[in-house]
Amino acid sequence: MKSLFAVKGNIIFTKELGKFEVCEKGYIVVEDDEIVGVFSELDEKYKDIEVIDYGDNLLIPGFVDLHVHAPQYPNIGLGLDKELMPWLETYTFPEEAKYKDLCYAEKVYSRFVHDLWKNGTTRAVVFGTIHKEATKRLMDLFAEAGLGAYVGKVNMDRNSPEFLCEETEQSINDTLEIVKEYGNKYELVKPIITPRFVPSCTPELMEALGKIAKEYQVPVQSHLSENFGEICFVKELHPDAPFYGSIYDKYGLFGDTPTIMAHCVLCSEDEVNLLVEKGVFIAHNPNSNCNLASGIAPIRRLLSRGIPIGLGSDVSSGHTLSMANACVIASQVSKIK
Repeated sequence: MKSLFAVKGNIIFTKELGKFEVCEKGYIVVEDDEIVGVFSELDEKYKDIEVIDYGDNLLIPGFVDLHVHAPQYPNIGLGLDKELMPWLETYTFPEEAKYKDLCYAEKVYSRFVHDLWKNGTTRAVVFGTIHKEATKRLMDLFAEAGLGAYVGKVNMDRNSPEFLCEETEQSINDTLEIVKEYGNKYELVKPIITPRFVPSCTPELMEALGKIAKEYQVPVQSHLSENFGEICFVKELHPDAPFYGSIYDKYGLFGDTPTIMAHCVLCSEDEVNLLVEKGVFIAHNPNSNCNLASGIAPIRRLLSRGIPIGLGSDVSSGHTLSMANACVIASQVSKIK
């Protein structure tokens, strides 16, 4: 038997970029788990359904966090004295190593998922760690909470501390296991291919991940052109590559399946052209970009090129899970450049 009901209140939402739709004392009609529509008055066919009246309260869509690192949650607000590469080495990698302990992972991830919900975030695209079992548990916790997420087991097989560096074949096999096991396990929680970034992944690993993404039609997430030190390191590792994003593209990790690249603060014009050509999404993380002195992403220019862009908290280099806060800081930094 189908569930059919309506919620009533002051409804604000966006059908298109830059334009709010406002429906005062309106109705959202829900059938099973889908929204049928937004109405100023209920149609005759809905006149007898249950109505949950929220009075003068606002009804808004749940927030979407397009880029967040779940295992870094205990570090939130710490280590903002360094730029990206030393920040990873000093603060982030030691914390992420703790997730080989499934009890520790359970404790942190339970709190993380709860606090996402508390901040009004109902959908998220999430980095886990290299640890297979901890990543599976994170996916289970999202499903149990009724929240939607793409969750990635992170891949790292080079230029990483010994305590957080995988064997290439094991990284591939663990990723494949999660893709097969969780691809259809939940309706709202799915795997996503997650090479941390080019410096931490060998060509062999990236090539295998691209093949998995294509064969199983799994989306991809990673980082791109966030910081000058990072970009210089990529150039040292791949001197023949014309630009950073071309390396992901070479291995099928740049728009061959739906792809999100975080940051894109320092993209060259050729890189922007490839983002447009391949339909890659950008996760804009203004708090993180400020906190790690990465710079101000040229979001107006990227939007003008038709690139789809969403906001991320990027915890823990972002200092809050609040997407409302991310909206505010995104507006503020846009006025500086």
